[in-house]
Amino acid sequence: MTGGADSGTYTLWFRYKTHGTDSSLVSWLTEIMNTAKQWEAPCTSPSSCPDWSDVPMWDAVANLREYDVVANPTTALNMAEAAFDYLDDSGSSVFATGACPEIYYQEPGGGTTQLKTLETDSNYIKAAILLYDYTNDSSYLTKAKTKYAAVRSHYLDGGGSNLYSVYVFDNGTTCTQVPGRYYASVNGNMIWAGLKLHDFTTGDTQYLNDAIATGNAVVNKLSNANGVYTNLQAENDIVEPLIEGMWYLAVDSGAKQAFAKTWLLNNANAAASAQTSSGAYGRFFDGPPPTGTVTMFMTIGGYALMVAAGNLDPTGTPSTTTAWSGATTTTDDITTSMLPYSITFTDEAIALYGTVGEQCCEAGHARVFIDGTETTDTTGIWQNKSSSALNIPDTVLFSWRWPTPGTHTIQIQPGVTNAKEGGSFVHIQYYRLF
Repeated sequence: MTGGADSGTYTLWFRYKTHGTDSSLVSWLTEIMNTAKQWEAPCTSPSSCPDWSDVPMWDAVANLREYDVVANPTTALNMAEAAFDYLDDSGSSVFATGACPEIYYQEPGGGTTQLKTLETDSNYIKAAILLYDYTNDSSYLTKAKTKYAAVRSHYLDGGGSNLYSVYVFDNGTTCTQVPGRYYASVNGNMIWAGLKLHDFTTGDTQYLNDAIATGNAVVNKLSNANGVYTNLQAENDIVEPLIEGMWYLAVDSGAKQAFAKTWLLNNANAAASAQTSSGAYGRFFDGPPPTGTVTMFMTIGGYALMVAAGNLDPTGTPSTTTAWSGATTTTDDITTSMLPYSITFTDEAIALYGTVGEQCCEAGHARVFIDGTETTDTTGIWQNKSSSALNIPDTVLFSWRWPTPGTHTIQIQPGVTNAKEGGSFVHIQYYRLF
C-alpha cells in the first residue's frame, strides 16, 4: 500500500478511541508523530508558500489525534498549533482572498485552477474545535463557528440535498460551486463538526439538526440499491472521517441516531466480501476484493468501518465473505472516443476495471448513469486521479449492486470539463458480473 499517513493516523486513533488502550497503537502513533512534518512560519505571499492549504489542515487534525494517545502530548499539541497557524496566519493575499475570502483557496493565490476546497475548510473547523477542547482557548471556538457558517454558505449543495459538495471555483469576481461532488471526508467532517459544536455551544440544536440531516442524506442519497455507501469520489478521498462522523451520530449522547448504527453495520457486512487475502479492503464496500495495488486512501475506509462495527456489535459476524464468488469476467475495451457507451446485463452486481492514473495524474473523468439516471455523486469515474503518481492497473473504477438479479444498463457519458477534473477520459478494460 502507498500513501496516506494522515488517513492511517485517523484510523489508528479511531481504533484507540473505540476499543481502549493498546500499547502497539501508542507506539505506532508516536512513531508517526516523530516523523511528521514540522510546520514553520506562515506564508507572506503566494510565491513563498510551497504547500497547498489542505495539507497543514490534514496534518493538524492528525497531530491532535496523536495528542490523545502519545506519552508526550505537548509535542503533538505544539505541532498541531503550528500547522493550524501556518494557514490561519498566512496573509490575506495567499489563501484567504478572491470573491469569497471567508473560504480558502487550495493553491496559494488560487494557482492555475482558482479552486477552493472543503478539504481545507472542513479540516480547519475540525482542528479548531479540537484545539479549543484541548486548550480551552475560546478564540478557536469562535474561528470554528465562523468557518462553519462560511462552509454552509458556499459548500452546502444548493439543491437541498443536505450534502456538502467539495469544490468552489473563485475567479476573483464570483464564486461558483461545482455541484454533486460529495467527498466522504468532508461530509464526515461536517457531521462531526455539527455534533461537537452542539456540545460546545450550550446545545444549539441547529448544529445537531445539520449533522443529522447530512447523515440521513449520506444514507439515502450516496448508497446503492442495497443501502451500501458507494465511493465515487477520487482515489484519494479519505473515508475514515465519514465512518467516524456516522459512529458519533450513533453513539453521541446528544444524537443516538439508530439509522447511523444500522448504516455502519450494513456497510461492514458488505465490506467483508471486499477484502483481499492479505487483509486490504476495496474502495467500494459492496464491490469485489481488489486485484491490483491498493493505496492507503483506497483501503482505509474499510478498516475504519470494521473498527466501528466491532465497537457497535462486538460479537457480530458477516453474513458472507464471498459475495463475489463465481463472478464472470467480460473483456470489453471501452475508450473515451466510444462515449456514450452502454452495458446492458441481467445480473445482481457489476464492477468496471481499468488503470487508475492511466494518463497520470489528474485530468480525465466520465459520468455514469444507472438505468437512465445519473449517480447522485456526479463524479462518476475520475480515472486519471492518482494520489501516488502511479499507474495502478486492475483497479475497480466503479461498482454497483442490487438486492436481486435483474436487467440493468450502465451508461458512461463524457465528463463536463472543469479546471480541477479536466476533460473526458475513460478506459474500461474489462468488467465482472455476478
